[in-house]
This record gives sequence, structure tokens and C-alpha cells, in this order.
Amino acid sequence: MLQIDSARSLIAVTVRRGGVLARLGHDHVVAAHAISGTVWPARNRADLQFRLDELTVDKADLRKVAGLDTQPSADAIAGTRHNMLTKVLDAERFPIVSIHAERGADGQPLQVAITLHGVTRTLAIPVVLREENGVINVTGTVNLKQTDFGLTPFSVMGGAMAVQDQMALRFDISAH
Repeated sequence: MLQIDSARSLIAVTVRRGGVLARLGHDHVVAAHAISGTVWPARNRADLQFRLDELTVDKADLRKVAGLDTQPSADAIAGTRHNMLTKVLDAERFPIVSIHAERGADGQPLQVAITLHGVTRTLAIPVVLREENGVINVTGTVNLKQTDFGLTPFSVMGGAMAVQDQMALRFDISAH
């Protein structure tokens, strides 16, 4: 049994602006660094989780990796984080995101069940899996829709400024 190494693990979600006034908004990168959990290599499975209230928003290095070349102000970031946690994710009521992954045959996508906002969705996610010196590292990307988890993408002015439903998630998870 291996433990998730939160210092070397990251889940980052890029959310894009939408609506007719999209040019007035910002794209954002929301990230989970404090990921905990366990990997059972002999059972080909892993369980991990993170708290929504520990998410970071728009860290400069993660924005650069996501191809975003601007940096919102501290006030804009604080507003985004507040709106995300209260108006979209309802983090007080649903504080934890849990993930259960199972590995089939080598080269096959992981079967990943994500529970967010009280809704569980199972996805087949292609990954790159490396095992070396007792450390397992799994990386990959997947597109998700907020509405698939019962979330309503944030919008103002009747949707003239909004967050797009689709989100791009990338992950780099290490366990030892």
C-alpha cells in the first residue's frame, strides 16, 4: 500500500470564460495541491480526495502551464474563489471531492469515479503510468462538464458574462 505524496501531486482545472461579454472576464486555473489517499498496486486501485476549501485560484505558474498569459488582480482572484466556493460548488455542504480509480490491462484507460457536489460520474481516462524505485506516478488529462455533476456554471447579467460548462482537468499524482 502506498500513500499519495501531496507535495508532488497536483490536480489543475482550467475554466474558460464565455458569454457575449467574455472579453471582460478571465479564464482561470483552479488547483488542488493537498491531495490525500492511498494506492494499492496489487489491487490495481487507488482512492484519493481533496477539500474544496483548500483549492487555489490562478497561481501564476499554473496559469503559464495552461497557456494563460495574463494574471488577474488579487481582488479578482479573491472574488472568483468566493463565487466558486459559495455559488457554484457549495463547498460548505459538499466539502470533499473523492476519486476512486481502477486499472485494467496495461495500456487501457483508468476507470475513474469522481464524486463532486454529491454526484458521482465514472470516466475512462487515458493515463501515463510510471513505476520506479517504489514510486508510482500517474499523469493525464480529461475534459469534464460542470453540469454533469449537477453544477450550474457561474454567470452574471443573464449569462452575458459566464464560465463555460466544459473544464479541462490535468493531473499529476505521485504515491510512495
